[in-house]
Amino acid sequence: MRRFTGDHLLIATHNQGKLEEMEALLEPFGISVSSAKDHGLPEPEETGTTFVENARIKAHAAAQATGLPALSDDSGIEIDALNGAPGVYTADWAETPGGRDFVMAMRKTHEMLEEKAAAHPRTARFCCTLVLAWPDGHDEVFPGVMEGQIVWPMRGAQGHGYDPIFQPAGYDVTFGEMDRWEKNRISHRAKAVEQLKQILRG
Repeated sequence: MRRFTGDHLLIATHNQGKLEEMEALLEPFGISVSSAKDHGLPEPEETGTTFVENARIKAHAAAQATGLPALSDDSGIEIDALNGAPGVYTADWAETPGGRDFVMAMRKTHEMLEEKAAAHPRTARFCCTLVLAWPDGHDEVFPGVMEGQIVWPMRGAQGHGYDPIFQPAGYDVTFGEMDRWEKNRISHRAKAVEQLKQILRG
């Protein structure tokens, strides 16, 4: 496994929420971050059918375009009663002509579960795959999973995406109700970062 010895990482995202989470998680290692947006990079087409495929597309595109090591994240929610959907299409479910509408996506998710008369608890998991790619084409992959269940109605205004309808296992609050620093400590992304930390400088 290749170690990362630098002090700056390009985070291959245009999502401000993800950038802020990664910045907080990497800060203890003295690693500063910039985003793909900061470098004026376009968002590559995510043509993969798995989280790792899409994460690789984004990380390698950013590393090749800038000559910098790039860390990408592909994440989403898998709902058992919907056969693992939306999965890699989590963000797509929120797409509208005017941008992403996650309230609409959460309502759609709830309606689909109701139509199927899905049994409770409606088990689900947030998945995150981090890929760190170097300009020479090498990469390392770090997965993280947070088990939980889908709840309704939406609860809380913290976080982003589907957080207000996801209650993590072992908690009685949703990610949307949870303090962001507590969420950062236990989330699927935090678990993937725990794997990533193995290759960061000590």
